[in-house]
Formats: sequence, C-alpha cells, structure tokens
Amino acid sequence: MLDRIKRLGAETIVYGIMTVTGRFLTFLLVPFYTNYLEPGEYGIVAYLFSLIAFLTIFFSYGMESAYFKYASTGEIGTKKQNFSTPFFSLVITSILFSSLLSLLSADVTAIAGFGETSRQLIIMAAWILCFDTIALVPFAALRLQHRAGMFAVVKLINIIINVTLNVIFIAVFGFGVEGVFLAGLIASASTLLILIPLSWRLLALTFSMDLWKQLLKFGIPYVPAGVATIALQVIDRPILRMLTDDATVGIYQANYRLGIVIMLMVTTFDYAYRPFFLNNARQPDAKEMFARIATYFYGLMLFIWIVVTVFIHDIVSIRVGDSFLIHPDYWEGLSIIPVVMIAYVFTGWVTLLMPGIFIEKKTQYLPLITGVAAAANIITNFMLIPVYGIMGAALATLVSFAVNASGMYWVSQKFYPISYEVRRLIIISVLFLACGGIAYYLLFFAGTEIGFLLKLIIIGTFPILLIISGFMKRDEVHYITTLAGKLKGGRKKWQ
Repeated sequence: MLDRIKRLGAETIVYGIMTVTGRFLTFLLVPFYTNYLEPGEYGIVAYLFSLIAFLTIFFSYGMESAYFKYASTGEIGTKKQNFSTPFFSLVITSILFSSLLSLLSADVTAIAGFGETSRQLIIMAAWILCFDTIALVPFAALRLQHRAGMFAVVKLINIIINVTLNVIFIAVFGFGVEGVFLAGLIASASTLLILIPLSWRLLALTFSMDLWKQLLKFGIPYVPAGVATIALQVIDRPILRMLTDDATVGIYQANYRLGIVIMLMVTTFDYAYRPFFLNNARQPDAKEMFARIATYFYGLMLFIWIVVTVFIHDIVSIRVGDSFLIHPDYWEGLSIIPVVMIAYVFTGWVTLLMPGIFIEKKTQYLPLITGVAAAANIITNFMLIPVYGIMGAALATLVSFAVNASGMYWVSQKFYPISYEVRRLIIISVLFLACGGIAYYLLFFAGTEIGFLLKLIIIGTFPILLIISGFMKRDEVHYITTLAGKLKGGRKKWQ
C-alpha cells in the first residue's frame, strides 16, 4: 500500500512542479497588475474572470469527468470512441456557444454594467472559453495515461505565453485591461494547437451515440453542481462589487490570490489523485489506503498554512526594483489570506472525499450538496460584507466551503464508507489550532513584530509535536527507516 501511495506522491510531485512553477509565473501577474492597473481596473478583470468561470461549467457540461469515468473502465465503446465522442461533442457545442455569446456581446456588456468599449472584452472571453473547453478532454487523456510530464510541459507553455504577452501588451503597448484578455486568447489557442497532435493517436472520425448518452447521464449533474461550485469560489466578487466598488473588489482579489498556496496543493493533488483512485478502486485495501492518504494530505495542508501565514508580511514587502511585490495600496486586505487558505483546506477534503462519488456513480447528489453550500455562500456574503467588508467575504467563503465538505462527507460515507483515521486527524487539528492560532493572533490581532527565529520556532513546533505525540504508525516508521537506509547506501555506492 505504501508503495502505491509513494507512486501517487511521485506523480503529485511532477504535477506539483508544473503547478507551482506555473502558478508562480501566473502569480507574478498579481504584482504586475497591482503596479500597472488601478484597483478599479483590476476589479473589472476579476469580475469578468468570475463570469468566465461560471460559463465554463455550461460549456463543458461535465464531459471531462464523464470521460474520466468511462475511459478508465472501458465499459462502453472502444478506446478511440471513448476519446473522440466527448472531444467532438465539446468541439461542436463550444463553437456554437462562443458564436452566440459573441453575437450577443453588446447585450452582455450592458447587463454587466460596462461601457460600449468593453464589448471586445466579452468577445475575447467567449473564444478563450471555446479553446479552453475543447482542450479539456486532451488534457484529461494525458492524466489518465499517467503522462504527467507532458501534461506539465503543455500547461507551462500556456502559462509562459500568457504571462509574456501580458507584460508585452500592458507594459510595452499600454493596452490595459484589453491586453489581459488578448494574452489569454492567444495562449488558449496556442495550447489547443499543441494538444491536438499529442492526442492524434486517440482521435478518430467516430461518434458513439450510446456512449454519448451515458456520458451526458454521468456529466449533466455536474452542470448545476459546477455552477454551485464556481459560486462558492467567485460569487463573492459580484456581490462585493454590488455592495462596495471596483477598487474594493481589486484589493480583495489581489489578497485572495495570495491565498493561492493551498489551492495550488489541492489542484496539484487532484491532477494525480483522480486517475489514481479510479485505477485502484478494485484493490482489497483501497479504502484503508484512501484513509491513509487523507491523513497525510490534511497534515501537509495545515503545515503549509502555518508557513505561509507566518511569512506573509515578509512576502508582500519583497522589493522588485523600485516597487513592492504587492503594492502597499493593497496591503489592507492581508488579514483575509489565512482565512482563504483555511477555506481551501476544506476544498482539499472535497477532493479526498471524491472517490465514493465517482466509484459508486453518485454524481446526482453533487447539485444538492454544492447548491446548499452556494446558498450558504450567497446568504453569508450579504450578511457579513456590510459589517466586515472584505473580511466578511472571506469568512463567507470559509463557511460555504465547510458546508460543501460536510455534504460531501455525508454522501460519500453513505454509499462508500471509509474508516478515516480519526485519532490522528484530531491530533493534527489540535496541534494546528495551537501553532496556527498563536501565529495568526500575534500577526493580525496583536500586531506583533515576530522575529525570524520565532517564526522558525512556530513552524518547527508543529511537526516536532506530531512526532512526540506518537502520530506515526509502526509500518510508516519502518518504511521511512528502510527508505532512508536505501538512500544512504546509494550515496555510499557513488562515493
């Protein structure tokens, strides 16, 4: 079991290198935007990308997840049919949807409350959606085939093109907000052109209606569920804009993006975990293995939370030439970053609880779960933003993510019960509340200047207390000891 978990870890590392490198490059756009765009302009970018996130769900209608399910089992159709059917389905519908959105761009611009000059932003966003949606199945095929390296390379190419063109269009040519979307459009189109040759051996002029019907049956529940999920992630921006202004949304967005570290971990893990649990679902020790993985990943997420929280002020105040990494105009929102990261810890649990939903084909419960969570998000945003401002929006995100994870736990345990390692999870939680709580209080409530040595002590205390508490199991200690011995022997061999 530990060897299989090790393989999952190895693939996660590959995806992680790609994700961290890519997100770091993307993250560079945050200080870039804060120094080249006014908070109001950045607020418009955040608002439009939140709309794109919503429309992505309708464009994809669950076809990526359905492909994972049926391509992994091969229960209907040939290998090429399992790829070509969902791929051509998305090609046809994406072109139709984007064309319609382009034709109605003037009406969409008016509804969004933008000026006539913003119409071109809507058109570019429509075709970004088209290209990104068509790329979903080719990207999923790379993951299912364990081609993590190729997946990483293509993703990185996309990000490098996007970041480079952002800098050229905004800093050199002065395109402003239009440069953001033009860069995204070119990057998305380029990525699709790269993916098509990589998927050529899976592609055939074939379309199975029987398979397509099953794909829709499995995938359609992801539409309302996906809308609710995106609402969990981005509905706070439109509500915040409604209750405040574009500048406040810009400050919120910049700091929200700084909470990206836990989201990076979850995204990276999901890339490797979804094909992993589908391929290992029939193993006799599958449930025990899934429980062990949950313990490891939960502890890792909380440890990273402590590290980022302790050093967040140091990170934003890094000097880049004559500018700060994040412009001081945005610093008033720093206190929301740890709250956002905790919210993403619950998103991590949603990923960990996903095997039961997939394996037992219970996707019909997803709209109910995420719908309740989305409703909680909307209600708490309207309740808390007028009182606490951007912190209210962050707290609403935390509450709704927790509701979503709770619903996923209930359904997953009902149909695919797993005996999670409750004692170890409690140990992790208690130690985190002690170490993380102290750090957050000193930094954001007491306003204490924490020295570098004290920061290292706070960070190091968490893993040390885990070891002292007897957290490690005997087989884990033996496995680590054996692995360390092999590594030590390998070093001696080459000396």
